[in-house]
Amino acid sequence: MNLRKPRICVLTARGFSHNAFMGGAYEAQDILLDIDDAELVYLKPGRAYQLRQSTHSRLVWHDFTRTLVFANMAFEPVRLTKEYDLLVAYLPCHIDHLLQISSVRRWKDHCQTSICWIDELYASYIPKLKYWLPALKQFDHIVVGYSGTVAALAEAIKRPCHWLPSGVDAIRFSPSPRPPDRVIDVYSMGRSAEGLHRALLELAAKNGIFYLYDTFETSLTNMNDYRQHRDMLANIMKRSRYFLVAPAKAGLPEATGNQIELGYRYYEGSAAGTVMLGQIPYCETFNRMFNWQDAVVEIQADGSDVADVISMLAGQPERLMEISRRNAVEALLRHDWAYRWKKILDIVGIEPAPQLEIRENRLKLLAEQAGNG
Repeated sequence: MNLRKPRICVLTARGFSHNAFMGGAYEAQDILLDIDDAELVYLKPGRAYQLRQSTHSRLVWHDFTRTLVFANMAFEPVRLTKEYDLLVAYLPCHIDHLLQISSVRRWKDHCQTSICWIDELYASYIPKLKYWLPALKQFDHIVVGYSGTVAALAEAIKRPCHWLPSGVDAIRFSPSPRPPDRVIDVYSMGRSAEGLHRALLELAAKNGIFYLYDTFETSLTNMNDYRQHRDMLANIMKRSRYFLVAPAKAGLPEATGNQIELGYRYYEGSAAGTVMLGQIPYCETFNRMFNWQDAVVEIQADGSDVADVISMLAGQPERLMEISRRNAVEALLRHDWAYRWKKILDIVGIEPAPQLEIRENRLKLLAEQAGNG
């Protein structure tokens, strides 16, 4: 049991926000609790939360005074009772999550420094956020998951902005030390391109492959237990030979402004040792974080060549094993959430706690086992 005084507080919505897309964020928070002296600050919705939250959000979009973003209309007030070196607000994607922060009263009086981590934000979207951006200016540092957004956001808010890619619990997703049989031939999670999906359905009907895919919009589905959800997802992926990947919001240029980035799937797919089939996102994040051979085996987005590529790979079992092994090893050495939190600490000038080294050593040991498997 850790009896050391917490030095980091992390705002969390896990008590009331259960959408599946939040699972990765809660997983990241769990890793921080494991590697540092941190504690969670639970945000609590107030009466008529849903109505008040949506009303508040609509008002902010038209608030020329730029003050409503600091109001608290939907949450119970939270008061910090301890002193912290760092406050972390991690917003996976929705900008209206900024409205949660104002429920924590006078947090600056209790936190020496602060950081807001926004995983998904496109540069083309920033001009539309003029009434939301003042809420970001209250933080000492802003971290964004999309490298193409950093310069535009820094210019807009005149605050230090840093690029930090997403991550994964690489230990949870790793097939080592006891790799299971890959009984699922192809796994597609979430939204998939219509042509590719149709081609894989035909391949399943013709050749009898096990093609696993979602039949509903999973990201908005509520999780009963986020840890069980992440365990289930990891176990499915560790048993999948091929995993479909595509750039974030592929096929939706109106949402991305043609900015190419990558999302969670690449980190999860590599950590599970899958052979990732799809499109390479030609952007700084991919070039730096997935710069090894066959990190992604490219196929046409319309699925016109997927049957040929799978047939070709099936005839190269040694290559398949090497791709799987390399992906799993690289994820253990590069993409665990521990490495992202270490970077956060470096940005704000805080030395890592001893627990971080323990996890890093465990990741290295698993990587050695995966490399020899």
